[in-house]
Amino acid sequence: MSLSLKRHRRRKIKAEINVVPYIDVMLVLLVIFMITAPLLNLGVDVDLPKSDAKSLQQKSDPVIVQVDVDGNYFLAVKAGSNEAVSGDELASRLAAIVAANDQAQVLVGADAKASYQTVTTAIDLLKKAGVEKVSLISAPRGPAQ
Repeated sequence: MSLSLKRHRRRKIKAEINVVPYIDVMLVLLVIFMITAPLLNLGVDVDLPKSDAKSLQQKSDPVIVQVDVDGNYFLAVKAGSNEAVSGDELASRLAAIVAANDQAQVLVGADAKASYQTVTTAIDLLKKAGVEKVSLISAPRGPAQ
């Protein structure tokens, strides 16, 4: 009798992983990415010209004017707030921005295939609005170009 009491039942070690918590985590991540992915479309797709110019150091968010291939203007005052505007509306809104902050930095980004005249017209509108300095945005030149 005493021998049977001393015997201990040994449990078998399970060699499998419980994947249920991992599935829960993956579903939560999937929902997060599904919600945030549409919000990541922040700008207009333009094919910027290539350049070897150095990037500017800036203290605050610049005002960005973009010109697409069709000659449409887009204004981004805050990062991610890109909206289509007409030429007159572009000039009036930039005049208000310059009146509030004369040190506002204005950048112009145009598609590489946009006409030179359209970009020049955009810069003329900025000058009429009172913008003193206009900088052009370009993409860095790749090693094979």
